[in-house]
Amino acid sequence: MSIVNKVLILFLISLSLMIFVSNKTNTITQNALESLQVEKYIQVSKELFRYLSNNDKEKLNKKLSYLKYKVIKKKKKYFKKSQVLYDHTSKLSSIQILKYEDDEFLLYLSYLDDDILLRDNTLHDKFEEKEFLNSLIVADILILLVLLALILKMVLPLKNITKNIKKFGEGKYTSRIKYTSNDEIGELSNSFNLMATNIEELIISRQRLLRDIGHELKTPISKSKLAIEMIENSKYKDILKRATMQMDDMTNELLYLEKLNISNNALDMNIFTVETLISESLSKLLIDDESLIDIKINTNFSINADLNYLSIALKNIIDNAIKYSTSKPIFIEITNNSILVKSSGIKLEKSLDFYCEAFTKEDSSRTKKGYGLGLSLVKRILNKHDFELNYFYEKEFNIFEIKFK
Repeated sequence: MSIVNKVLILFLISLSLMIFVSNKTNTITQNALESLQVEKYIQVSKELFRYLSNNDKEKLNKKLSYLKYKVIKKKKKYFKKSQVLYDHTSKLSSIQILKYEDDEFLLYLSYLDDDILLRDNTLHDKFEEKEFLNSLIVADILILLVLLALILKMVLPLKNITKNIKKFGEGKYTSRIKYTSNDEIGELSNSFNLMATNIEELIISRQRLLRDIGHELKTPISKSKLAIEMIENSKYKDILKRATMQMDDMTNELLYLEKLNISNNALDMNIFTVETLISESLSKLLIDDESLIDIKINTNFSINADLNYLSIALKNIIDNAIKYSTSKPIFIEITNNSILVKSSGIKLEKSLDFYCEAFTKEDSSRTKKGYGLGLSLVKRILNKHDFELNYFYEKEFNIFEIKFK
């Protein structure tokens, strides 16, 4: 869940709680006020009713003035829209307490033909206090809204920052964050932009260096191959030929590895069969003696991948198996969406991850034939395709498995 969604959920919860508390408080206040006023009117009505029944208008008016009660002359409209909260009626008299439009409490007294409708003006102050409380609650809600706006203003740029960082991680090294604020997020953006610029310069320098190395090495290697062919056959010619081939292979593997590192669009995805993959890999090995490899294809399934890169990966696994196998042939078995390359020999001393690091070598004669780039390139290619490379040892065979999804 994103930070924005979390903030919105917390805001909605806070707002709901505040509205609930406001309504609850308002209801409790209203009920309390209503109860107090009814009690007050009941107590006052006894004294007022005595003046009314004795027709002592002077004392009645003095008492009303003292209590700050106002006499209402137009009675009909109040009786139509009022709720009766209290009613005590006898043959000669009647006392009623009415509630008019939620904020007015009226006292009605009648004796024979005389009647009077009163309003307590002191309630105005109490209703002002109630309105003030409601205003505070509204102010709290407005403050919540302002806080939400401020938090969203601070958080929303994180989406843009995340988007640009993701682009950078996908290989778009020119991606930068455009945020000019002087707050902490602005400092983060500036730090990222500075880091991205430095990384981009390093990557460009490395690309240029590897291109130069590839160009500069290819020419002398090609000339060396041509010159070696002109030398008379001897053990020294074979040594030079193998060394030149190893340098050529290492240069190619470095360039392939670098291309995978710097670009997410290096792969040319197509659908082909596993049989096509085997044929392409063996053609890259240039094996003269076919008896070195025993191939068993149980299922000729289809693969969606880059044929060139995947055949290089399989070629490296087969090449290692041939180099380090203690007896021939090696076995290639295709079954259940996987390719197994089996070679006889002792079990690897360390985990597969160790051998998948570039330029990994053991203090063993079995690794002196390579430069430790083969499995590193295999691992990178399979990771780019989201395939798996597994290793296990079974019945004196080292088994490398490419697992397809």
